[in-house]
Amino acid sequence: MSSTSSAGTAVRGVRRVVQGMPTSDGAGVKLTRVIGQPQLPDLDPFLMLDEFGTDKAEDYIAGFPDHPHRGFETVTYMLDGRMRHRDNHGNEGVLVPGSVQWMTAGRGLVHSEMPEQQEGRMRGFQLWLNLPARDKMTAPKYQEYGPERIPSAAPAAGVTVKVIAGRVADVTGPISQPATDPTYLDLSIEPGAAFVQPLAADYAAFLYVYEGAVRVGAGAAARTIGAHELAVLGEGEEIRLEGERAGGDGGTARAILVAGRPLKEPVAKYGPFVMNTNAELHQAFLDYQTGKF
Repeated sequence: MSSTSSAGTAVRGVRRVVQGMPTSDGAGVKLTRVIGQPQLPDLDPFLMLDEFGTDKAEDYIAGFPDHPHRGFETVTYMLDGRMRHRDNHGNEGVLVPGSVQWMTAGRGLVHSEMPEQQEGRMRGFQLWLNLPARDKMTAPKYQEYGPERIPSAAPAAGVTVKVIAGRVADVTGPISQPATDPTYLDLSIEPGAAFVQPLAADYAAFLYVYEGAVRVGAGAAARTIGAHELAVLGEGEEIRLEGERAGGDGGTARAILVAGRPLKEPVAKYGPFVMNTNAELHQAFLDYQTGKF
């Protein structure tokens, strides 16, 4: 779905709206799974999106003990709380509020993600991003940035954008992945403020609102997306968003806008492994079980 702006540009509309479903992962961490559930199994090249957010330590304290990955990337974006990660290649660090870890699992690693706090709020997102067949067995690597290294843009009055990946006006995010050319933006939009973002017409894109409400699209085709809803965006060369009053409180809307080049390759996935064929999946299990990660 798209509409046309006054300049003749195709504006992306909302193709469908998806609500997340409660689930748990790791050692019982409570999550909301938005992508990777029956309503939206995937959105090439995106495999999974989890939102986590709770003030209850018992919902997150057990964390994610050692577990393997192969064939894709995980993107962890912390809004609140602290999470320590370690892997079997000797990498270790702490994610603090506003930080991002973009981990390329490649040919395989075993890592853990454990809370660094005993109380307080833990909130953020984890996105799984597929790798093309040619990169699935690449060496594991990290792109990790603290909040002070994530640049902000102010493209319009009442709009602030943290640019994790991609470009907004003259601000470029620090994360780079040539295979899928991702855009990952954390948006803050005041009621009535508008944000316009150009995007390659053939890229997959979604908006996930986590506070307030956002009007998506242009003209009569525009649609309001409320908190904890994901809008799968239709075709077009431009995304138009406007902050809307949520329940009459006039609060600032917060959302993540994510886009990337589809890989258009077969996907064979099971648990922590994402490959192109069942034979490759079988090999991944065998390699993990024989200690080759």
